[in-house]
Amino acid sequence: MREIEKLYDRIIQRVNINLRELEFDVNPYAQKIIPFVQMVKFYAFYGISPHHPLNFQFRNSNLAGSYFLGRCKVVNSLLYKSDIRGDELKKQGSLFLYQDYAIPVSEDEEIDIQDSLLIKTLVHNYSHDPETLEKFFITDTISMNYANIHGSPSNGCFLGAFATVDLTTIRDCVIGNFSYVQAGEISHLNIEPGTIWVRNPGKFNFFYQHQKEKMQDYIYFTAGSPPQGLFMDFIEDRKEAFQRIFDMVNMEHAIPVPNNASLDRFAVTKGQTHIGENVLVAQRAFIQNSWLGKGSNAQENCFIINSRLEGCNVTAHGTKICEADLGRHVFVGFNSFLRGRPDARLQIGADSIIMPHTIIDSREPLTIPAGHLVWGMIKTPKDLDTNSLSIEKFEAINSHTAIGGLFFEGSGAEFILTFRDRIEHILQANGAFFNGSDQKGHAQKNQYISFNTIQPYPEGMKKGLFPTIIIEP
Repeated sequence: MREIEKLYDRIIQRVNINLRELEFDVNPYAQKIIPFVQMVKFYAFYGISPHHPLNFQFRNSNLAGSYFLGRCKVVNSLLYKSDIRGDELKKQGSLFLYQDYAIPVSEDEEIDIQDSLLIKTLVHNYSHDPETLEKFFITDTISMNYANIHGSPSNGCFLGAFATVDLTTIRDCVIGNFSYVQAGEISHLNIEPGTIWVRNPGKFNFFYQHQKEKMQDYIYFTAGSPPQGLFMDFIEDRKEAFQRIFDMVNMEHAIPVPNNASLDRFAVTKGQTHIGENVLVAQRAFIQNSWLGKGSNAQENCFIINSRLEGCNVTAHGTKICEADLGRHVFVGFNSFLRGRPDARLQIGADSIIMPHTIIDSREPLTIPAGHLVWGMIKTPKDLDTNSLSIEKFEAINSHTAIGGLFFEGSGAEFILTFRDRIEHILQANGAFFNGSDQKGHAQKNQYISFNTIQPYPEGMKKGLFPTIIIEP
């Protein structure tokens, strides 16, 4: 197993070189975070679909649990039970719209992962950097448990547990635990844990900081120790259900699925669960005793338990929803945690937007009216006064405002319009509006994915590494 240890050390050194100006040492965080013996216990798998021609290259890499759709090259990297999706990569001949530019794409885009360590990380979508249209790169980067790299090229960075970078190019940055950053292009920044930052230069800037002492009950990760807290406990308590589906080669789900919906082979469903028309349930999603209405989706690493989603609901990557009722067209952002109780249900009205990395954890009944924007941490109904605002009032903001721990400047109308446009794009891409012939999306196309597995070397110097393999159309 010496080769995999050498690779591990190489990646840590390369990331540290990039972060030297921030004086940040990743070694105490990443060293020994993965027992190398675990590397031989898992297989990698990749999906074959008529909609995504294969083109994979793996060299000196560990790919335990990963899957790929579309073009992907992995060199000198460890991807430990990560999800790598390439089903929305740009195609040759398409136009990329950016500000007043319409830039032609010269060749099919490729995900290019080099000298990186991605632990249980989701990589999804295509690069939104206009300078690198044909290559979605992740280089010299370490990403920890349940982080999301969503359309975000990364070079020389460290992402803490449950962090998200979204449509943002990051260079030589540290993104703290449970931070969400969508800020265009940033470099040489150390983002504090619990930061929610959404910026469109010249249009708006949304900034919120979770209180450190309150957030640590949910996720706490410090040098020398593995991630801890309620988020980790929540996932660990349900890990056994996933173990079963990954241990079995062929497995049929026990619940009915409409022929225009998709329930992934590697998702978990339990109890009395209803999957409506045009619904997409992605891999590693966990659905228990819940109703997913027409056009809804549960993306990777989502947990929906004892809840009802009326329809056209977007449940973004890593979201957890328990004991809740969501009206139509509610958006719940990345890694949010929404928990009601059996005797204190959480009610969220139609057309509301729950910002990424929001925590709602109430022990008494809590109702969010229709058409509201919600952010931050909410433990009681009273907290809504400083952590929510009607979308109509938010749209009226035209300079700057401070509400509780939120600081916003710019155009509230532009901010809401940006979110609404993105929600519609997500619903369309996932096939929520499929009418039997037009507007197919992932819910319809993903029915035709077949999976193949790859095994690592079982013994010797290369134990735990996967063989070099090139797969082309």
